[in-house]
Amino acid sequence: CKILRCNSEYVAATLHLRGPSRGAAFCTALRSYSLCTRRTARTCRGDLAFHSAVHGIEDLMIQNNCSKEGPTAPPRPRPPAPNPQGFESLDVCDYERSFLYKHGRPPGFQHCAAFGDPHIRTFHDDFHTCRVEGSWPLLDNDYLFVQATSSPVAKGSNATVTSKLTIIFKNMKECIDQKVYQAELDNIPAAFQDGSVKGGVRPGGSSLMIWERSPGRHVEIRADYIGTTIAVRQAGRQLSFSIRTAEEVAQAFTEEQDLQLCVGGCPHSQRMSRSPRGHGRVPAETARALCREMLPVEDVYFQSCVFDVVTSGDTNFTMAARGALEDARLFLPNAEKLHIFQ
Repeated sequence: CKILRCNSEYVAATLHLRGPSRGAAFCTALRSYSLCTRRTARTCRGDLAFHSAVHGIEDLMIQNNCSKEGPTAPPRPRPPAPNPQGFESLDVCDYERSFLYKHGRPPGFQHCAAFGDPHIRTFHDDFHTCRVEGSWPLLDNDYLFVQATSSPVAKGSNATVTSKLTIIFKNMKECIDQKVYQAELDNIPAAFQDGSVKGGVRPGGSSLMIWERSPGRHVEIRADYIGTTIAVRQAGRQLSFSIRTAEEVAQAFTEEQDLQLCVGGCPHSQRMSRSPRGHGRVPAETARALCREMLPVEDVYFQSCVFDVVTSGDTNFTMAARGALEDARLFLPNAEKLHIFQ
């Protein structure tokens, strides 16, 4: 069965195709991929990777409106492998490319966010507003540990905001040294704790990089070796966290790692209603008008914005909800799930 050769030829043909203009060339590559799988169908009938590739091609052709009839490209000559592992060794620190090579389809992704009060959007699109004062893990798996530290949004308030974020990228052979990133209010560095901006001196060190999107306000960390992108922002007196990560990475944890706000949301005892009782620091109608300017759709991001402005009196919280919505728009694998209504 030569399905891995078909996979690698497809990867080579589409590696540099990006954005909306890729259309015709992408369809040509898909038809070539389909032709390659048909040629090896007899010897691959019992191979799971083969069947995964066939279904993946069908899905991609539908999603990209590709015709089954049309030109195909001759297979590219394969470069000689520098060692017995060949392609897989070269791409062990590029998760998406490696996954596509092995499975014949792109990986699935999940999104989680924590912002404002904090409000948690879990990997399963559940949405909670949490009390959670102190330090709580957002993620705790084989690849990542993320901890958020919260403190009261205002004196005497039950509501809390994230004031510190600690992110640990765990040591991964061939790719990166262990790296720790830490952000606090008014201190969002564009570097890891050791002063570096990438994953170290290993061959795949550049598969972990930090980018400063807005000085002192917004950084993005790309961990290509685990198919993960993280955004850390400050708006007003709170930090926010957003992540897009491969499903395989999000699910790589044991029963002992059972407390992860991104996986299970906040515990029942820590959940709050987004309808604050009593007198807030800003009238509810004023908060609604401010939030509507930033968030025209009255979904959970809008409700969270109103809650935060009423509770804290800080109009900068409109930017926190807007930033979380922008991250979700970029990070969500399914755009139809952008808005959540409760």
